[in-house]
Amino acid sequence: MSFNEADVQRALSSLIDPNSKKDFVSGKSVKNVKVAGVDVSLDIQLGYPAQSVWSEIRELVETHLKSTLPAIGKLSINVTSKVVPHSVQRGVKLVEGVKNIIAVASGKGGVGKSTTAVNLALALAAEGARVGILDADIYGPSQPTMLGISGQPVSKDGKSMEPMINHNLQSMSIGYMIADNDSPMIWRGPMVTQALDQLLRQTHWDNLDYLIVDLPPGTGDIQLSLAQSVPVTGAVIVTTPQDIALMDARKGLKMFEKVGVKIVGIVENMSTHICTNCGHEEHIFGAGGGEKMCADYNVELLGSLPLDITIREWADSGKPTVVADPEGSIAKVYKQIARRIAVKVADMAQDHSAVFPKIVVQNT
Repeated sequence: MSFNEADVQRALSSLIDPNSKKDFVSGKSVKNVKVAGVDVSLDIQLGYPAQSVWSEIRELVETHLKSTLPAIGKLSINVTSKVVPHSVQRGVKLVEGVKNIIAVASGKGGVGKSTTAVNLALALAAEGARVGILDADIYGPSQPTMLGISGQPVSKDGKSMEPMINHNLQSMSIGYMIADNDSPMIWRGPMVTQALDQLLRQTHWDNLDYLIVDLPPGTGDIQLSLAQSVPVTGAVIVTTPQDIALMDARKGLKMFEKVGVKIVGIVENMSTHICTNCGHEEHIFGAGGGEKMCADYNVELLGSLPLDITIREWADSGKPTVVADPEGSIAKVYKQIARRIAVKVADMAQDHSAVFPKIVVQNT
């Protein structure tokens, strides 16, 4: 029984990628199919970082092809990931060295937004992506503590700052500029907006697939200005199941919609608490709130995280959950959420501005 490249493509068109929920052909993941007699080689190029599941994808494709085309001889499958830039809201200047910006926001403080942001950034990095995090909470910068970084950034060219690096994560925060951590930032809105713009655009980001922006809580003038000036690929809203938190989260969601930023989905934090003594599970802040909000606004519930003391302890120690306990159950949830965010970003419209030629007019 003979077969050709078209037969291989046809076989893979019926195989669903468990992460993107699309078949590998319509998802444009199948590349470089070559048939030599009964031997087949091909590349599976995923549009999202998924280093931890490359072997699973390879086995899935191999098993499917061998069952669909039993005459196959030697089979060579190379699985990789490639993240490309995606479009942002109109009229906003892009950031050099950054492909995609993901804003992590909350309608109110105290819902674990910053802890969620740093763990999602670390989870994307663990999946093989080049990731940075910008601490946009000028009044209450927390990322330096969570990443265990001290000191001040340096400048190699006198024009831009080099990002601070730890846990394979590039980062920038106003917290690195403050000598006294107890000193409050007594700034008005325009000063905050200008400071953030400088942190974002004067940092020498080194070829990032994703920049996670940890936005300050709330939906006031400052947050609106930031949402309008930062070129955001998509926004993730963090909330708790509590009615008050959900009410404010809805306002945050509507703010992004009004400025043309796509909502990637909602993360429900502190969803349940499991007693460390007896193992009893309890919905301290209520149940089902995140699901209802997602249903009301037709957005996806990306995942739910527990109220667990270790999340706080590890973040305070400078080694967040994903790096402190990478194989633990909570780290796996963060990685699942991060992978889902990356898959949804990969489905968004691409930004093709980099491929267009630049026209230069010269006097001759």
